[in-house]
Amino acid sequence: MKNAFLKLPFVFSEKLLLEDLEVCTSHTFSPHYNTSNYIGEWKSIALRSLNGDPNQIYAHASGSEKFQNTPLLDACPYFKEIIDSFRCEKESIRLLNLSPNSKIKEHTDHNLGYEDGTFRIHIPIMTNVDVHFYINHEEVSMKEGECWYGNFNLPHKVENNGAEDRIHLIMDCIRNEWSDQLFSTIGYDFEFEKQPVEYDQNTTLRMIEELERMNTQASKEILLSLRSRS
Repeated sequence: MKNAFLKLPFVFSEKLLLEDLEVCTSHTFSPHYNTSNYIGEWKSIALRSLNGDPNQIYAHASGSEKFQNTPLLDACPYFKEIIDSFRCEKESIRLLNLSPNSKIKEHTDHNLGYEDGTFRIHIPIMTNVDVHFYINHEEVSMKEGECWYGNFNLPHKVENNGAEDRIHLIMDCIRNEWSDQLFSTIGYDFEFEKQPVEYDQNTTLRMIEELERMNTQASKEILLSLRSRS
């Protein structure tokens, strides 16, 4: 599917990524809050969060909250350099660690496609050949130091069948003119994004489940629209 995932034209230093990761792994990572979506161990720590706390790992604001850098980010100069190189506003920024023999079940997120004005970037810091990441049922091979966009409105899942942790730096960014120019260079189809997205029945039902768990006014409004089509 067009625009499902795209590799960005950046390659970051594996050595410097690991140096900052070492700073972060001296702190406690919190188990991911969506316990129904994974098997094994999936945990996170925040570099930017709703209240500036590294252990506040929620990725979405429910209203007037503003995201803030956490003190941990100040101790990670290379992560900060990478983040600042994206010339757009950022919301949640986290490290997510999927432990060996763990799986993130197939699911869909909400408002995480470029067409929504918010986009998620993945930068692998640690991975292995036995990690399998699928977006819209297609495997995406992400290597250390690479930079990827994925449309996480689409079904996606991850399996870490290896013996090492799989750790990504994940940024939620706000679309702007700079990002539009960037995405145009990597083949993003701006005409395709204008077409209405048609979800199959299973995907629609999974989206409804996710939105029900969010239980916000915005999610309730979207639920009404989805249910009218299901």
